[in-house]
Amino acid sequence: MKKIAVRLPNWLGDTVMAVPALVALRATWPEAEVLAAGPWAPLLAGQGLAEVLLTYPRAAGARLRAADAVARFGPELALVLPSSFEAALAAWYSGARRRVGFGRGGRSWLLTDSVDWPEPRPHQIDEYLLLTERAGAATPTREPRLAPPATDAPERADAVRVLDEAGVAPRRASTRIGIQLGAAYGPAKLWPVERVIDFCRLAAGEGATPVLLGAPDDAEAAAQVIAAVPVASLVGRDRPALLAAVLTELDALVSGDTGVAHLAAALGVPVVTLFGPTDPRLSAPRGAATAVVTHPVPCAPCFYRACPIEHPCLRGVQPAAVYERVLALLPAHV
Repeated sequence: MKKIAVRLPNWLGDTVMAVPALVALRATWPEAEVLAAGPWAPLLAGQGLAEVLLTYPRAAGARLRAADAVARFGPELALVLPSSFEAALAAWYSGARRRVGFGRGGRSWLLTDSVDWPEPRPHQIDEYLLLTERAGAATPTREPRLAPPATDAPERADAVRVLDEAGVAPRRASTRIGIQLGAAYGPAKLWPVERVIDFCRLAAGEGATPVLLGAPDDAEAAAQVIAAVPVASLVGRDRPALLAAVLTELDALVSGDTGVAHLAAALGVPVVTLFGPTDPRLSAPRGAATAVVTHPVPCAPCFYRACPIEHPCLRGVQPAAVYERVLALLPAHV
């Protein structure tokens, strides 16, 4: 095997969960040149997992140019991680002799190795590894690991500067706990703002430094928290290119079931993930310093993007319980 193309998933968390699949390919065919294509492919820069990283556009009009780039690469094996018809079509278009993916959505004819959709569904990491195993790759690990940006990397300096400008206490002067406010999935994954406020009050009262994280769309929620309790905020400032460096500068992260939680765990940051409408058996971050907090209710997991009732699953997650889990994950010297 000389050239392998991997169509990565479209989302941050799924891309992180695909790392063990890339590790499996690298371990089995160490001399092969690997191309990894996906919206979050740049996240893998410097990780030794792929020689070519192609930012696969989300916009349909630009995807043909990306597909042409993969075809010029000339893969022998194309691994198709997304379950979309378009992803399988692009693999066929690449000219790869072997095209491995799940045969759902009427796309089996585009694949040479059509893998049955597993029932019951395993964890997303293990689901991707079913494809690498079908391709003939051994599985060295089922835990994503990513090297954090080096201490002398420009993005680490930028992260330190952004944290300083936000008024975050210097490293080791106080325990920095990031709180991820947003989730691309929808509002059902979000911890209610009043619970975030109570958590920030509790953490600050114990001498920790809460730091709000999120995209520009989370500015309204951040404003509500800041109006109720003094807290540092990086909302709208921790851009994708800076995200890994910012997370590395934190001592712990509290997050819903989001890609940020998976990235932090892969970087070795202690992570407490709050699960409500989704199932931790399918998508909980994996790592030595990870924990899941849930509040069992009869309707969970429902997988709704917006809760039609009073959001009991996450509203019932108490700040004190979350803070206790954070402390349990922290190294003794923090």
